[in-house]
Amino acid sequence: MMRVDLDVIQNWIAPRTRVLDLGCGDGMLLRQLADNKQVSGYGLEIDPEQIELCVANGVSVVEQNLDAGLGNFADGSFDTVVMTQALQTLRQPHLVVREMLRVGRECIITFPNFGQWKARWHLAFSGRMPVSDLLPYEWYDTPNIHFCTFRDFEVLCRENSWTILHRQVVSETAVGRAFKDFIPNLFGETAIYHLTR
Repeated sequence: MMRVDLDVIQNWIAPRTRVLDLGCGDGMLLRQLADNKQVSGYGLEIDPEQIELCVANGVSVVEQNLDAGLGNFADGSFDTVVMTQALQTLRQPHLVVREMLRVGRECIITFPNFGQWKARWHLAFSGRMPVSDLLPYEWYDTPNIHFCTFRDFEVLCRENSWTILHRQVVSETAVGRAFKDFIPNLFGETAIYHLTR
């Protein structure tokens, strides 16, 4: 079963376009887009095991560290650049988003909301950083180095004059689904943003 954020992304990508998927994991998003929308493109991934899965899934993949930038791609090389659940792991996420909008006309980014009520509750009452299904790491071994909320990301977009074409908030819990549209920063688990310059 595909993650909820990946289902949303597929709806925002036009058929027969060129897509670059940053931190593509096993390549299943690109595989689905190729099968369902005749999309072409590449994935970038750093994990050798995930790269092997991409190849097994018939996805063109390049081994590349996103923190090194996208200098090997020309301006406007892609219609859409996608990055799911990786923004918070980057050393300079704002520079990577800038690069995404240089090499693509649009970009789609998903990230976990560190301001979600369960994370706030856990920190307030246990005094410890939360560990959950969505964020299954202890503070000392987490790949997440930049914690942000939906509001933080929207401030970043305003400061850089990036236009938000679409925003969707998703949640896997019943409480989150009921209230995510009313108070997204508190009840949304995952943010999905569709941006252009």
